[in-house]
Formats: sequence, C-alpha cells, structure tokens
Amino acid sequence: MKKTLIAALILGVCITLSVGVNKARAMDDAVSKHMVAEATLTAHFIAAAVKAGMSKADINAVLAKVAKNSAISEFWISDEKGRVEFTNVPGTGFKFPTDVNAKSQAAPFAALLSGAKKVVVQGFQPREFDGKSFKYVGVAGVDKARIVQVGVAGKK
Repeated sequence: MKKTLIAALILGVCITLSVGVNKARAMDDAVSKHMVAEATLTAHFIAAAVKAGMSKADINAVLAKVAKNSAISEFWISDEKGRVEFTNVPGTGFKFPTDVNAKSQAAPFAALLSGAKKVVVQGFQPREFDGKSFKYVGVAGVDKARIVQVGVAGKK
C-alpha cells in the first residue's frame, strides 16, 4: 500500500511537471508567433517609410515610441551587409554577422540576408555582451536583403 501511494505521488508529480512544461512551450510558441508578426509588420513599415522618404531619425523615433509603449524592447534593422540601419537603441554600432556559422548569438540571423530563411526564432537566452535574458525573432526585409529583428527582454 505504501509503495503504491509513493508510486502514485511520483506519477502525479511527473504529470504535473509535464503539463507545466507543455504549457510553457505553448506560451513560448504563442510569444514567438506574435513576435514574428511584429517583425513582419516592422519590415513593411521600414519599406514604406524608406520609400516615403522618412529620415533615419524619424524612423528611429517611431521605433522608440513603439518600444516604449509595447512589449517589444528592441528593434534592430540592418542593411544588406548586416550593419544596423535603424534601431530604437541609440549609439550602438552593432553589425550582424554575415556567416551563419560565426561564433555569435546573432549568427543564425545571417540566413535572412542570404535568403536561406525567411524567419529566425531564438528562445530566451543571455545576450553575449551583457548577459541579460532576451528573446529575438527576425524576418527578412521586404524591400531588400536585410534583417528585421525584434527583441523582448526576459523581464517583460
């Protein structure tokens, strides 16, 4: 009887943990889908803004306003060589690697520049340069080869 009770308790704990893991995966999948949509909308905004002749400063101001008033923490939009053209994070000279095999957290996004992928989704992980937990999702540009990436801080 005692062994049966212990086995039942262990099974119950295992089921509870499994349900919790499945719920966490489902939540992460939902967040990823929303972030893909946000990155896609950003790609279309960037293409339209550039075509309309908006200045870099005005585009960055829009990105900053959206980040301030939404769950998105960061926008990183590159040119065709991986250099960041537009962002809500001023004063950064970030450049995406152009080799997917580079030793960098950002390397998988190079596949968006080459056209090998249309979407790249990363799970929450510590950033290389400051260790803060972030989730990044990127899509290919709609107006030219570029990376359009959105990031969410772990605290959000």
